[in-house]
Amino acid sequence: MPEYTLYSYFRSSCSARLRIVLALKGVSCHIIPVNLLKNEQYSEAHTSLNPSASVPLLCHETLGRCIKIGQSVAAMEYLDELHPQHPLLPPTSDPAARAKVRVLVNIISSDVQPVTNLRVLRRVRDLGGSVEEWNRDLMRKGLLAYESIIQTSAERYSIGNEITMADICLIPAIWNAERYGVELYDFPTIARVVDALEKHSAVTNAHWRNQIDTPDELRYS
Repeated sequence: MPEYTLYSYFRSSCSARLRIVLALKGVSCHIIPVNLLKNEQYSEAHTSLNPSASVPLLCHETLGRCIKIGQSVAAMEYLDELHPQHPLLPPTSDPAARAKVRVLVNIISSDVQPVTNLRVLRRVRDLGGSVEEWNRDLMRKGLLAYESIIQTSAERYSIGNEITMADICLIPAIWNAERYGVELYDFPTIARVVDALEKHSAVTNAHWRNQIDTPDELRYS
């Protein structure tokens, strides 16, 4: 029985971050789907575990207790500290590169994702706004910032030739951006990094089309 349980939704970009990390580090987990469209995140059973009423939620059974982490960046850092294989940050000898990774992480996790998540989109729609236009505008602005920053550091991936936490935040954001019609031709460096990431088995295994709760009509054939 895996010591980790991940409460996840197949389309959730934050859930995808943890699916990628777990696959990258070779750590097994039990996935429990939470259907956001059916509002299962607001159920008493779920909010008793995660008061934020959101996914992902990472639960770690260890030393006779259950550690619950309901924010994806905190959970990524936790997994990185416990499972140092394939570190998600550059070495401590390069604090500038580590800071750059964190800047990129925050562009996605603070500037882009929170204002384009399902909870916000429902409110935009209720107020009569265009969800598609809202998403495209905010996603493009965040990606423009990301593109500008990695132009001097990207090699195979965003920072050099190893996958970092920045890449793990980027690729699910790109999946969402493409869903809303954001084209990558304006972001050539990001496009090159994404092409490399999508060839990695940890990323393909974590793709939203490959999850246990992905509807049959959306699965890869």
